[in-house]
Amino acid sequence: MGTLVIPPFIAGCGNHTTPTKNGELSKAQLKILKDVILEGLTPSDKDDLLLANGLDYHVILKWGDAINNTDTFGFNNDFICFIPFNANTPNDGLLWVNHEYINSLYISGFNARETPIKHKTKAQVEKEMYNIGGSIVRIKEVNGAWEVVKNDPHNRRISGHTPIKINWDFPIMGSTEIIGTNSNCSGGITPWNTFLTCEENYDSCFGETQYDENNKAIHKPSHYGWEQFYNYPPEHYGWVVEVNPKDGSAQKHIALGRFAHECCTLYELEDKRVVAYTGDDKNNEHLYKFISSKPGSLKEGTLYVADTLNGKWLPLDWERQPVLESKFNNQTEVLIRARAAAKLIGATPLNRPEDIEIDPISGNIFVSLTNNLDKNDYHGSIMKIEETNGKFDALTFKASTYIAGGEDNGFSCPDNLAFDLSGNLWITSDMSGSAMNKEDGPYIPFKNNSLFVIPRHGKDAGKVIRVASAPRDAELTGPWFSPDGKTLFLSVQHPGEQTKNINSPTSKWPFDADNIPKPAVVAITGDLIEKMNHLNQIES
Repeated sequence: MGTLVIPPFIAGCGNHTTPTKNGELSKAQLKILKDVILEGLTPSDKDDLLLANGLDYHVILKWGDAINNTDTFGFNNDFICFIPFNANTPNDGLLWVNHEYINSLYISGFNARETPIKHKTKAQVEKEMYNIGGSIVRIKEVNGAWEVVKNDPHNRRISGHTPIKINWDFPIMGSTEIIGTNSNCSGGITPWNTFLTCEENYDSCFGETQYDENNKAIHKPSHYGWEQFYNYPPEHYGWVVEVNPKDGSAQKHIALGRFAHECCTLYELEDKRVVAYTGDDKNNEHLYKFISSKPGSLKEGTLYVADTLNGKWLPLDWERQPVLESKFNNQTEVLIRARAAAKLIGATPLNRPEDIEIDPISGNIFVSLTNNLDKNDYHGSIMKIEETNGKFDALTFKASTYIAGGEDNGFSCPDNLAFDLSGNLWITSDMSGSAMNKEDGPYIPFKNNSLFVIPRHGKDAGKVIRVASAPRDAELTGPWFSPDGKTLFLSVQHPGEQTKNINSPTSKWPFDADNIPKPAVVAITGDLIEKMNHLNQIES
């Protein structure tokens, strides 16, 4: 019998996309899987979700689907996390899904391409605010297909209207409770089995507070114009939000800093303290790490920012950094203005740090650097962080490039990362819809956004292999494996995003009768998924 063994580091990794269900396969089963051929797709601009041989998919949820008697599934689903109810029922549990941002043309009927934002109505804004945030939905595998358990008491929405407390001793802009969460991109999971959802491009919703050379605050208007009707401070957004899957209660973690959080990847140390890695997804911004001083705390501890040139984690601590004392009034202000504080103490500007995952084989930290057009980095790379002596709470490290994007390696603009049970690396791409498939553009060789895998064992080890191609204008996000490693949950986000006329959409996926493109969560199954999750055993 072949025993499925969890690779090192997984048991303590708070946010991992690696299945954690032990199982056994017979030699005959392993032989069948060994005969499954991993054959990559060629780049495609077809308006469909294309999969490599040995894979199938079905839609679990799509925008507008009812999840209970009053709530519907939100727009532009991104990060996915699945937590089973218990180890004995790995195919029945709660699915968390982020809803990152809206397209007003589909959501509220407001055509921002043709109409000034000042003409947007309050009713349109309220509909838009409802369609971001996140969804908690009970799903169950029945006869090989995942389906929603309709009207389960766990099913609920967290939206731009939901009151959320802050996990901090001091108010943020006069408030200890904030209305709503938005711009929810990627996220994570805690060792105590709650969801983390990260507020990324928050300035699109209520604008941003900028400071001139005299440190005077100036409001920069938002893209959506929501502050016309809801004058919420921009400082209330840009945080990591923790959600309890059992009752939907939430809190914003101020100690992790405020910026365009892509994800929040946790690791639990032997003494139960936690380390949280998070990146600021914007050109020339930074990589951060929080180390707690108390077990299980995302409040008590120190936030650090990376100096990747010298391999040092620099403390964003008002009391320990004279330059921060001279610029800011207190630690709360340092955390609110983390970007400015990071630059003052010498953090290294990076090319859009996005998803962060911990390699289950080496224990190294992998960070997607998507691109930076201002620096002529069109294709991005994946950075590797090796903490000193393999200690996640170390304050020194070595940074290097694990793999670079570009034609030579067959992928561009890496975004979300996931490791399967064998330690194979899965990568989604994030080429802008406005730049994809443009003649003479840098992305024409890659065509549509895709999902790739880099095997770590066997004859294909180290190769970048395309296993899924997204519908037109879409990107594939939030890869997350089921506990038994037989299903890959995946978001198909913003198909038809470049549509100018709703009666003539650029995509029709998932091919509903109304021909309106809809973001959706799919379950990808098949022998190839199982083979990759058992590849270390097959090749040994």
